[in-house]
Amino acid sequence: MSESVSAYRFKPDDLGVGRRLPGISIFMRVRNGADFLEVAIRSHADAVDEIVAVHNQCTDGSDKILHRLAAELGPKLRVIHYPGRVFPPGSEGHSREAADSPASFVNMSNFALAQTRHTVAMKLDDDHVAIDDRFARLAARVSSNAFRLNETLCFSGINLARDANGTVGVPAHEPLVGTGDHFLFEVRPDTFFRHDPRFEHFHHADTRVFGDITYWHLKYLKAGLGFANYEMDEGPNPRFERKKKRLMENRKLLTVAELAARQPAWAGLARHLPLPEKTRLKLARAQALRIDPPALDRAALGSALGETHDDHDPR
Repeated sequence: MSESVSAYRFKPDDLGVGRRLPGISIFMRVRNGADFLEVAIRSHADAVDEIVAVHNQCTDGSDKILHRLAAELGPKLRVIHYPGRVFPPGSEGHSREAADSPASFVNMSNFALAQTRHTVAMKLDDDHVAIDDRFARLAARVSSNAFRLNETLCFSGINLARDANGTVGVPAHEPLVGTGDHFLFEVRPDTFFRHDPRFEHFHHADTRVFGDITYWHLKYLKAGLGFANYEMDEGPNPRFERKKKRLMENRKLLTVAELAARQPAWAGLARHLPLPEKTRLKLARAQALRIDPPALDRAALGSALGETHDDHDPR
C-alpha cells in the first residue's frame, strides 16, 4: 500500500529511539534514480531487515519501480511519497531553507530516517550497488554484536565512469568515494541531519572506524552523468558544476588492479599512528583495497549494472 506525507517538519522525538527493534534499517531519498534503483535495492536487501524508500519529484518512473519492488519484497521494502518542491543540495534554495522546512533536503532526509524501525540505520543512494558479499559481511558484523554499535562503522565505494569511447572503468582523477560519509550507525536522539549551506550534514558523536569497500558507485554512469537532479540548468550550483567539469576534463580510466597498486604499502600502519580521523579513514580504505581488491571483470560489471549495460569492455 502506498504511503504519503504532507507538510512534514522533523522533530528529534520522531526518531522514536525507545520503540526501535534490533536490526538494520536502510533509508533512501529517491529522485529520478531509475537507472540503477532496482539493482541497488536488490543487492542490499537480503543483508538488512528493512528498506525505507522515500521518493520525491520523480518523472522517470522511479516511483513505479519502487512500488513494483514493494509488491514483490513485501514488508522488507516500504515506499513513501514525499510530495512538493525540495531544493537539491548545493542550490541557492537549499542554502536558504531552514532545516525543518518541508522544502529542505535536510527535512526530507530526516523524515526518511524517522520512518525506519530498527536500532541500526544507514543511508543508501540509488546508484550504490553492493560488491558481491562485502556489504553482507559488514552487516553480519553488526548482527554479531546484537545490533548495537558504540562506533560509526564507515564504508566506501569505487567510482565507475565511461571514457570518450564508452569503455567502463575507474576514473583516475576520482577513483574512490566515501571517507566517513556513508556508514552504519546506532540511532540515538541526536543522530540526525543538520543544515549546512552546501548539503545535509549528519551529526553523530561516535568515533568513526572503517569497515570495508562495499559498493560500486554508478553516479557517473547515470543519465546526465548523475548531475541532473542538481538542477544546474535552472540556477547556479557551484559545488556540483565544479565536479561535473572535472569529470568531463579527466576521462582517463584505471582498472581496479591498477588502483590497488597505487595505494601506499604502509597504509596498514595507520591504526598504530596518532592521525586525524579523516586521514586514518583514508589509509584504512587504502589498506582494504590493497589487500582485497574487488573484481571488475565482465561478470561483475554486468551484475553491478543490472545486466543491462554489459556490452562495454570493463578493462
